Amino acid sequence: MYVYDDYDHKIIKERVAQFRRQTERYLDGKLKEEEFLPLRLQNGLYVQRLAPMLRIAVPYGMLNSRQLRKIAHITRVYDKGYCHFTTRQNIQLNWPALEQVPDILEELAEVEMHAVQTSGNCIRNVTTDQFAGVATDEIVDPRPYCEIIRQWSTFHPEFAFLPRKFKIAVSGTEEDRAAIYFHDIGLQLITNDKNETGFKVIVGGGLGRTPVIGSVVREFLPEKDILTYLEAIVRVYNLTGRRDNKYKARIKILVKSMGVEAFAEAVEAEWQNIRDSHTRLTDKEIKRAKGFFTAPAYAELDEQQSAAVLEAHAQNSKAFARWLEKNVMPHRVDGYRAVSLSLKPVGIPPGDVSDKQLEIIADLADRYSFGEVRSTHEQNVVLADVKASDLMDLWLELKSAGFATANIGTLTDMICCPGGDYCSLANAKSIPIADDIQREFDDLDYLYDLGDIDLNISGCMNACGHHHIGHIGILGVDKRGEEFYQIQLGGSQRYDAKLAKVLGPSFNRDEVRGVVRKIVETYVSQRIEGESFLACYERVGINTFKEQVYAKAS
Repeated sequence: MYVYDDYDHKIIKERVAQFRRQTERYLDGKLKEEEFLPLRLQNGLYVQRLAPMLRIAVPYGMLNSRQLRKIAHITRVYDKGYCHFTTRQNIQLNWPALEQVPDILEELAEVEMHAVQTSGNCIRNVTTDQFAGVATDEIVDPRPYCEIIRQWSTFHPEFAFLPRKFKIAVSGTEEDRAAIYFHDIGLQLITNDKNETGFKVIVGGGLGRTPVIGSVVREFLPEKDILTYLEAIVRVYNLTGRRDNKYKARIKILVKSMGVEAFAEAVEAEWQNIRDSHTRLTDKEIKRAKGFFTAPAYAELDEQQSAAVLEAHAQNSKAFARWLEKNVMPHRVDGYRAVSLSLKPVGIPPGDVSDKQLEIIADLADRYSFGEVRSTHEQNVVLADVKASDLMDLWLELKSAGFATANIGTLTDMICCPGGDYCSLANAKSIPIADDIQREFDDLDYLYDLGDIDLNISGCMNACGHHHIGHIGILGVDKRGEEFYQIQLGGSQRYDAKLAKVLGPSFNRDEVRGVVRKIVETYVSQRIEGESFLACYERVGINTFKEQVYAKAS
């Protein structure tokens, strides 16, 4: 993973000192609320329903064990002993005291972490596939390019106050696990017929009040041109995006109003002016970035022998076999596997981890995965480099720590925002709905029979839970001062990007788990052998589900 140099250390240390002075001035009444607002936002600090919330950057989801132990310490000393993993691979603290935030940032800097640009109208944390570098379907490792983009965008003076927040995701695999069609800019790493590396560039995606699937503006962009082309895109947006209405300020609205072709032409015209500038990448710079993401010291292992050992263990333990099937992924190196630690046990808010659990994960990473951890878009954690021969021992330790729920990809491996329990923008609570569904579908055999189903929950139209792109999406709405929930069906975050459709009138909290049960039962009754939920939905149509959900009991 990337290691700070002297310049990185200096600039983050200076930023912490700067924000400490700004916070002190605000607390002393020398800065007005409206003056402090943009300053705290670009240091990751929100004011939520009950307390401040601090969002810590985890660039492209990569952490090491030392950083995890520091987060554990911070949650214990400055918070309530837990943190929350977000859909953008970041970490959030929900209860820090405002006057202690500079102290938290100072401690984060000790382990090469920060909260810079995790909020505000700027380029946010760059995200990617949690299996980057080890995935068997990988075309090009996206992490060096994510780091290049991170360095370019952090503290970029021209893009510090954009019309609205701006998000970039990069995918380098055959299957999209980074939801690139639903970002302001999505980048798909590809190779052309000359075996040259480049990017398919997608612009104008996003969720929120106006969900939009991004549009391809360039089928192939040479890798050396990535920063100049990104600069052209963001410059066009910065100059022409709306600033009079924050609900119409995202780049997706600009692309839609201009039209994709006109927007692409404007970008190309701007790009021609800067294409050969100093921002254009060189072979040396690409090599430098790749140098931070070299393979760890893998042992030479026999894949057939490793697979045979796993098969023997699976024959002796049905629970272990389930976990192998759902939570363990193939690895590009013989004898290794990538393991997902489920943060979705029944009774725990999705994505929440205690200080003690963070330390356990750090210890497991040191023993089993070269001291490295990945955070995921689905609010889980990955150990990316585990020997197959160690999986049984790892599983036993995960069981005792609460991370071995064999539900990755299933209905209960849901995405869920913090909702009304924390967020001042939320219309309804999300966490209780997640808990209801977890308890309703606690039969793992039944979940496995259903196959993979993406269920996403948001507490408001800002869509932090990505309800628009769940196979089943749940949206909290305010109905005459009461909390209700709208159901949507048919979304997809993959390369076959789709937006879900509203099923019909909303439901109160007590009805939601029953509604989800009816949706699932409709799928079971309508599916043909081997058919996934999404394929079944697309074949039979939304009305089939609507008729069953809203049918009156006879």
